[in-house]
Amino acid sequence: MYPEIIEARFQSRINRFVVLCEFDGASQLAHLPNPGRMWELLFPGTLLYLVPSAGKAKKTGFKVIGIEREGVPVMLDTHYSNLVAETLIDRQCIPQLAGWRVLRREVPFGHSRFDLLLGKGEEQFILEVKSCTLFGRSLAMFPDAVTERGRRHMLELARLADEGYRVGVLFLVQWDRAAYFLPDYHTDLEFARTFLSLHHKVMFMAVAINWQKDFSLPGQVRSLTIPWDVLEREVRDSGCYLFVIRLLADRDILIGSKGLLRFKQGYYIYVGSAKANLAKRLARHQRKRKKYHWHIDYLREHSEFHAAIPIRSSENLEHELARGISDIADWQVDGFGCSDCHCASHLFGMAEDPLHLPPFMKLVQYFRMDRLTEE
Repeated sequence: MYPEIIEARFQSRINRFVVLCEFDGASQLAHLPNPGRMWELLFPGTLLYLVPSAGKAKKTGFKVIGIEREGVPVMLDTHYSNLVAETLIDRQCIPQLAGWRVLRREVPFGHSRFDLLLGKGEEQFILEVKSCTLFGRSLAMFPDAVTERGRRHMLELARLADEGYRVGVLFLVQWDRAAYFLPDYHTDLEFARTFLSLHHKVMFMAVAINWQKDFSLPGQVRSLTIPWDVLEREVRDSGCYLFVIRLLADRDILIGSKGLLRFKQGYYIYVGSAKANLAKRLARHQRKRKKYHWHIDYLREHSEFHAAIPIRSSENLEHELARGISDIADWQVDGFGCSDCHCASHLFGMAEDPLHLPPFMKLVQYFRMDRLTEE
């Protein structure tokens, strides 16, 4: 698919579609044709695969087509998703779509446009294709950012199913070690709830792709299992969370009954939980104007919001999560946010942005994905 592939090293992300990378001893801008967050992939120094730009991306000089994770190439170029899906279908690599052929691409139905129209005799099948780059050791999830558009697509497919059409969504998981697939209810609870409610009308399929460094079209894929029982159990707005804020300078801050505490400049990770309405709890933490109730409310007044990371679960993981963060943090604030438990602290500090640190994201990956596969 690509005549010339160049290796570079990731430095930083300028915006959703532009990254700064290094090769031949110089920094270079490159177009990133993938708007996902990709926190688990984009670490400084990670190997990128580039090609010379063409079309709209030409002003950056290069386009990112892939990234390496644990020595394995991962496809990032979402512009090729339909071509990959079409090739796999025509080669009869997807068992659920055996006997179907691609008739057309980008087909309008109702208020939406869908990626592929398939045919088998007189029958037609409307297929939406999604590229998945969020995965742990063996569990892949989609999406890695909230996608109202993706949810609307599923609802529109369900409406077409009611009219008699065959419909489905194919998730191309760009990681050949994956064995299971779930909608990411941590990140987009409404997408996951819609996914679960429609699975009797919409055929959901996920396949793991084994890419080589030349990113030639794969000859075979592996179908992934969707553990519906796990999804039904876990898709709820409760669990624990990591609330990340940034303090721009050293300062003394009055923290309720704890009195005046000294806080160092840096990033702070607060570990909390909510037995219900987890989304509202995180929204409350992000606001500065509110009646103070928790220790974190006092610190939030003097800090910048950085990230809110929900970890939805039917289990109480808050204290185990706090111990995990404690192991990788640079410091902790003793007695903060833990007056109702035996933990030493629920507030931890880091000098660097934790979202750019592999140990932190590995911990998030474990609590969001890997612990489920241990079942």
